[in-house]
Amino acid sequence: MKALAALLAMAVLLGVVCAGVGLAGQRFVFGVVLPYVAIVLFLVGMIYRVLRWAGAPVPFRIPTVCGQQQSLPWIKQGRLESPSTTLHVLGRMALEVLLFRSLFRNTRVELTPAQRLVYQPDKYLWVAALVFHWCFLLVFLRHMRFFLEPTPWLVTFLDGFDGFFQLTVPTFLLTNAVITAALLFLLGRRLFDSQVRYISLPADYFALFLLLAVVGSGIFMRYVAKVDVVGVKELSLGLVTLQPVMPEGIGLPFFIHLFFVSVLFGYFPFSKLVHMGGVFLSPTRNLANNNRMRRHVNPWNPEVEVHTYEQWEDEFRDKLKAAGIAVEQE
Repeated sequence: MKALAALLAMAVLLGVVCAGVGLAGQRFVFGVVLPYVAIVLFLVGMIYRVLRWAGAPVPFRIPTVCGQQQSLPWIKQGRLESPSTTLHVLGRMALEVLLFRSLFRNTRVELTPAQRLVYQPDKYLWVAALVFHWCFLLVFLRHMRFFLEPTPWLVTFLDGFDGFFQLTVPTFLLTNAVITAALLFLLGRRLFDSQVRYISLPADYFALFLLLAVVGSGIFMRYVAKVDVVGVKELSLGLVTLQPVMPEGIGLPFFIHLFFVSVLFGYFPFSKLVHMGGVFLSPTRNLANNNRMRRHVNPWNPEVEVHTYEQWEDEFRDKLKAAGIAVEQE
């Protein structure tokens, strides 16, 4: 039911863009207004989330570690597992962001027919997540050719590298197949794995369906329903330069793709997809484990009026002596 609810929401979105462009002819609204609204929501939402994370108090060092902390000189330290300097933290963060190092260690628990708990590695999830994120980055960079003139050499190189095989006309792009396979695996994992399905929410399915809609509409537009690439670039350059134009000859498939991309951008800061920025501000990752090297005191702690034992004894000395209780000072 959760997956069906998310699928129904995607069907409603598809109906909105088809009716708005195909029936009502609101090409300017779906081609110019909604992309601008999506970008504003994305920027404002990301700034809001980052400021909230940055303003959250961190009273002490709470990095999650799984290695030897810096200690005696003859004990080998796990510099990446338990970083104690800023350089070690940067190395750990680089492995986390670029290679998903913590997810690589992910394990799954299963109850065997003999009623025994078995822990085993789950590398398929790591591979699918890593492949999806890197392919998404390549696709995003390739699309820069629509927003920059002249096209940078890096974008041209990535486009040629992605279409190295040239199996079809237009050129078959490897990322199209790989990112689709990765998303289908992540969706199938939520649908067919009982443990993951139990903890999944409609928002989890909606994010996957939305990404599949973006990828699927782009693939359909490239290989099946050809679009006017010159008109698309003219529209894209107009959006970037704040001089929007609406060229003729751009069909409905492009507006469907653009609408789903706009929904993705507008929905991004308010969903779990925002972990892209949260990983850099996680105190369990970006702090050094140097509690043995220096004392950390909260700078915002208020002054506390203390009442020492000597003061307490001075206050109750007569009553303590009358009760036969020994005191330190007569």
